Amino acid sequence: MDYIDEAQCRYILDTCPTAVRIVASSNHRVLFANRRYIESLGSACDQVIGMDPKQFYVNPQDYEDIFLQLEQGLPVLDRLIEVNISSNRAIQVLASYFRLQYENEPAILGWFYDVTALKDAEDKIHQITFYDALTQLPNRRLLMDRLSQVLVACSRSGSYGAVLFVDLDHFKIFNDTKGHAVGDLLLVEVARRLQLCVRKGDTVSRLGGDEFLIVLEMLGADAEQAAAKAEMVAEKIRFALAEPYVFDERLCYITSSIGIVLFIGQQDNSEDLLSYAHTAMHQAKTGGRNAIRFYDSAMQLAIEVRAGLVDELHLALEKQQFRLHYQVQVDTLRRPLGAEVLVRWAHPEHGLVSPAQFIPLAEETGLIIPLGLWVLRTACTQLARWQHDDLTRELTLAVNVSAKQFHEADFVSQIERVLHETGAKSSHLKLELTESAMLEKIEDTVIKMRQIESLGVKFSMDDFGTGYSSLQYLKRLPLSQIKIDQSFVRDIASDPNDASIVRTIIAMAKMLGLEVIAEGVENDEQRKYLELFGCSAFQGYLFSKPVPLDEFMLSLDK
Repeated sequence: MDYIDEAQCRYILDTCPTAVRIVASSNHRVLFANRRYIESLGSACDQVIGMDPKQFYVNPQDYEDIFLQLEQGLPVLDRLIEVNISSNRAIQVLASYFRLQYENEPAILGWFYDVTALKDAEDKIHQITFYDALTQLPNRRLLMDRLSQVLVACSRSGSYGAVLFVDLDHFKIFNDTKGHAVGDLLLVEVARRLQLCVRKGDTVSRLGGDEFLIVLEMLGADAEQAAAKAEMVAEKIRFALAEPYVFDERLCYITSSIGIVLFIGQQDNSEDLLSYAHTAMHQAKTGGRNAIRFYDSAMQLAIEVRAGLVDELHLALEKQQFRLHYQVQVDTLRRPLGAEVLVRWAHPEHGLVSPAQFIPLAEETGLIIPLGLWVLRTACTQLARWQHDDLTRELTLAVNVSAKQFHEADFVSQIERVLHETGAKSSHLKLELTESAMLEKIEDTVIKMRQIESLGVKFSMDDFGTGYSSLQYLKRLPLSQIKIDQSFVRDIASDPNDASIVRTIIAMAKMLGLEVIAEGVENDEQRKYLELFGCSAFQGYLFSKPVPLDEFMLSLDK
């Protein structure tokens, strides 16, 4: 609805607890502002009425854009903007605007939800999640995301890229002799020098300790020329890091060993490239340090092995070699709430194949779509069977859905058809999507999720905290649950950063009315911290590893 009448307007003004104001569309002056809005400005009511509303916007262009959009007959809903509430303070708000008639004059109704605290929490999570606390460089999480994007870009352009693994020589000796404080100063200076050696679009990151990783983009379509450019950057880095450092008016020296791997397209995934670059760096160490080495033949071997695995994946689908394992999800009293279903490949020769080996391949080749449909159908068939058993009738099943599967044009009809054919209770089915999957094509995603929600199916955001969820997107997505990624849970008892992230995520989820479940809970100390922070649902090896159905059913009887 983009136009409301005066009766609806009066109702909103009388009942809405948030800051509300009305702006005349003819000569841009405030006709009305409710008490809460007046108080937030710190001005008297008669001082606000008649003022130009544009002056309340930190960016006046926001007001111009909103006004133009309304003039075109389009509503403005949940737009994130900054507004001034005093001469020296601004707040972030989610604002919605509608056209109306107010006292027989064309006007605009706007109301605002203050989300400053939530945005601050979001920014804090982003900073401690994606940046190294010492050097302020991107950390491993952000690096992997950027590397994935570079792989896609190079695939489209046909241009080579490179990963450089930089490791300081004898850093432990330096740290032990000079002291950790000087060691930290050295790492900060190394980070600064590395950034000066690369282009603006390249990524410099710190993996931890004295290990740094650099991603070079767009080195050209010719392999030899790309290798020459990468080596030139590596030489520049080697010389820059070998220059003397001055700490407490004393000169210090350190050298570096650098491994390089070239890539083009998406033949290799991000983890493999890091491994190849690491291997090349070790070759540089073995060769005497203060050296540069390229990774070569082993990469080709890995590509050939991967190609053979793709062929076997096709056969596995035909021969129905896949199985579901169930990992229980429990409450604070360890009572089963349900389970997450996880696919396993029962290879006739190699036994159970790890999902880490075949899921990325299934994603790359598109086989994830038929595989995902099989998982969904099998899980719903099991749900339907459980509905007739007092022991299992209330259990839910969480099914992982890949981005490719979710964005299939007929995905909604697939869900509808599977529910109808299996007879599964839709309210007991939970679809888990990652942050990146949900934020891809956000408008289409919201529409599709609401269509599936209307069937009674719930949504959980998987791996929360590892992507780029924005508050304005979270508010729009029809989520019922957020799943805290196990990378934060792992060191929650020993790493203050991870503890802070988890505490903030739980608080944010509660403010948004969402349930929270933590995955990867492996010991009671982690569980106690999570429960202390307000988490009431858990999943992990502390309670059970993923097990076959028969074993899962036996565990329910205990």
